[in-house]
Amino acid sequence: MQEEILRKEQEFHDQWAAAIDVEGIHVRDYFEACTAPENRFILKHLGDVRGKYLLDLGCGAGENSVYFASRGARCVASDYSPGMVDVALKLAEVNRVQVEGRVINAMDIDFPDNTFDIVYASNLLHHIPDPKLTLREMHRVLKPGGLACFWDPLKHNPVINVYRRMATEVRTEDEMPLDIEIVNFIRSLYSQTTYDTFWIASLWIFLQFYLIEKVNPNKERYWKKIIIEQDRLKSQYLALEKVDRLLKKLPLMKRMAWNLAVVARK
Repeated sequence: MQEEILRKEQEFHDQWAAAIDVEGIHVRDYFEACTAPENRFILKHLGDVRGKYLLDLGCGAGENSVYFASRGARCVASDYSPGMVDVALKLAEVNRVQVEGRVINAMDIDFPDNTFDIVYASNLLHHIPDPKLTLREMHRVLKPGGLACFWDPLKHNPVINVYRRMATEVRTEDEMPLDIEIVNFIRSLYSQTTYDTFWIASLWIFLQFYLIEKVNPNKERYWKKIIIEQDRLKSQYLALEKVDRLLKKLPLMKRMAWNLAVVARK
């Protein structure tokens, strides 16, 4: 069963990789845009990455590897999709940074124990048949005191769940968004765990795309659109983010967010 899920994930992402134009990727936006709160949170807790050995697990098009390499990290761009690894290396070349590429199964990371200073994963765990196994593998390959950081969607918000049911052509059928209780599992592995969640009231922007702007969710990936159109969305998003900060102070509201971001120290 796991092998079949991984095969379908690989095929889907290889097909997606074949359509990516690396010249059109603005790497910094994926970490510094107002509409990238997950990565802004991670950057705040990572600190200086210069000279750090970093594994980008599930690298996708390589925005993460290239960004961290531009900040002085030694990066391995890894993915189960060979096509995505190729795209990541092309993106590194276009941005004139050095990145190593590896095809890796995130449930069986092909590196020795205590190898990396940082393991970073964006939007990966909900594609994995056994995310807890991947979290254990991240822990294994980290050096003592190293940092695991990731962000992924949660399963609890009804608005985003409706979107998932509509956007069937831009996502894989076996995706399983996380339960926020995964944080307790991470705490059991790591010595320190910091987390936050993002996008509650700010999910109005997804509704705006669909109800007002009539953007077909199977023609455009909404989670890419919020980054690409950050300038247009900035004032609206920042106002909604203030509402989110208030909402997250209420009992159980953090679980109603779209995305979870975690930084954990081994």
